[in-house]
Amino acid sequence: MTTLVPPTDAAQEEQTVPIPPEQEQPAPAGPRPPLAAGLPALVAWHAARHPRALAVADGDTTLTYERLVTWARALAGHLHGHGVRPGDRVALLMPRSAHAVVAQLALWWAGATCVPLDPAHPRPRSEAMAADAGVTLTVGDGKLLEAVALSGPSLALPAEEPLSGSSAAAPRLGPDAVAFIMFTSGSTGRPKGVRVPHRAVAELLAEPGYVTLTPRDRVLFHSPMTFDASTFEVWGALANGAAVVVCTAERPSFEDLARHAERHGATVAFFTTALFHQLAARRSRVFSLLRTVVVGGEALSAEHARGVLRAFPWLELVNAYGPTETTTFATAHRVTDADCDGPVPIGRPVAGATAHVMDDSGRPVPDGGRGELWIGGARLALGYAGLPGLTAERFVDHPDLGRLYRTGDVVSVRPDGVLDFHGRTDDQVKVRGFRIEPGEVEHALRGQPDVEDAAVTVRRPAPDDARLVAFVVAAPGPVPRPGVLRDRLAAILPAHLVPDEVTMVDRLPLTGSGKVDRRALADLGTGDGTGAPAAPLTPLQQAVADLWSRALGREVTRPDADFLALGGHSLLALVVTDDLREELGVEVALADFFAAPTVAGQAALVEQALLAAHSDLRPSAQEDPDDQ
Repeated sequence: MTTLVPPTDAAQEEQTVPIPPEQEQPAPAGPRPPLAAGLPALVAWHAARHPRALAVADGDTTLTYERLVTWARALAGHLHGHGVRPGDRVALLMPRSAHAVVAQLALWWAGATCVPLDPAHPRPRSEAMAADAGVTLTVGDGKLLEAVALSGPSLALPAEEPLSGSSAAAPRLGPDAVAFIMFTSGSTGRPKGVRVPHRAVAELLAEPGYVTLTPRDRVLFHSPMTFDASTFEVWGALANGAAVVVCTAERPSFEDLARHAERHGATVAFFTTALFHQLAARRSRVFSLLRTVVVGGEALSAEHARGVLRAFPWLELVNAYGPTETTTFATAHRVTDADCDGPVPIGRPVAGATAHVMDDSGRPVPDGGRGELWIGGARLALGYAGLPGLTAERFVDHPDLGRLYRTGDVVSVRPDGVLDFHGRTDDQVKVRGFRIEPGEVEHALRGQPDVEDAAVTVRRPAPDDARLVAFVVAAPGPVPRPGVLRDRLAAILPAHLVPDEVTMVDRLPLTGSGKVDRRALADLGTGDGTGAPAAPLTPLQQAVADLWSRALGREVTRPDADFLALGGHSLLALVVTDDLREELGVEVALADFFAAPTVAGQAALVEQALLAAHSDLRPSAQEDPDDQ
């Protein structure tokens, strides 16, 4: 256990102050700037040292460090000309791309805080996030801005470097200047915005000791920008003179990840634990292309870790842990084969973080005992945007250890100081790498006029498969169909908060104290709600149904069976599309998969793909008239 050095008081958020252009000097190629100077200074320093080194690769577009910095500075000047000022909170709505990297850097160069928005999120969700963050302007891709049509001022960013206007001066960052406001699930029904300072991100990423990251590396960028793993993927690379290689597929398949890694020579990648488990189970070729893989988000399966390490013995596998409130990673552990004899640990504190195992009264637990993990150090977030009460509840001033964040995670310390993870002190769950407060989903369900009550939990039909499931008590009157409720939730919640399964029940099981018995919920059955006789499956439908059965862990026998109604989700859809490619030789995009989510619908897609690939199989193919 390391000793905490109390961080600077973060009660007041100091704003950035631009240096007047006449005082600005070229970025020195000497010593690295101090971490307090923030990410823009680190990127500029690498650009001064190696201006022609690759910074970002996006499809057919490549940016050198010199080009990245020049474009970002010019775009920052453009933003300043449109009213962006130091301390402003500006939302960014863009697809994952090189242009998005430039835009983030430009916002920081203009002195603004970046509030990433996900183009896939429903408009009400993005509206709520922008409002809670105190956004004064939304910038981004013009077509997306027009399609989403958020309220409030917006500005479409130029697709190329602005040719007119002055470049922005390098900002002088105060100790608590905020880089990001990242949103996580909230138990009260609204997401909560975490204010992450520049100094915390710089300390995490500059020359990290917990992972190998050098100027020769290329880091795969495939996470949504609203997910804090993207902080590592983008700024971990650029803070160390490495390159960011962008996976431009909107919803990348397993093969898309491998193709982008292969095309751009990626050497480092982060995968959520759930995605890693699926890739490991398939011995994905993406591992053969990488040197380092960082995983995080849920407990790591020792079986899958060992399988990957033995199949790809050169691979550096790092198990990372950390809530957004502690700036992406708080602890990390390089996994060895020996670690896989038992539960894989989450490691020791990294990059200035400290870890303390406490009892309910905030007193240290003896080594070996279980308690709540409280994290300290200079990388703590400043708190939640607009939520001073919740900030005071979760970020506490310990009389002996200074400012700490209460994670709600139960851990213990091994004799060698390594941490083991044992679960939660509350109802919060992790599903496919996303942190989910069941209360947020329950709040949305109870807001439906035909719902009286609801409870949400996680069901695990297999060790590799975690599904968010909702149990709903209908209000008096017509009983809503589960599919209708899911569709309504999809209109107001992001995809990872929409339950994979919805089951209607007469009442919720309660404990003796009158609270919902979440353990008893797991005993309630789920069904597909189709009691009518099923038509027989055609041979092609049977092939699809067999793949579904294997992925879902249940027998699928009906042509009208719906993937989502049976508990399918995005990660399992990746499994099925990969199986379709490997076993039937057809490529089915995820968008097409979800547009035709029945066995019959997907069998029709497969048939179309097979006919397109083998034109000689088309019946009654007519000869070209020109050949007659």
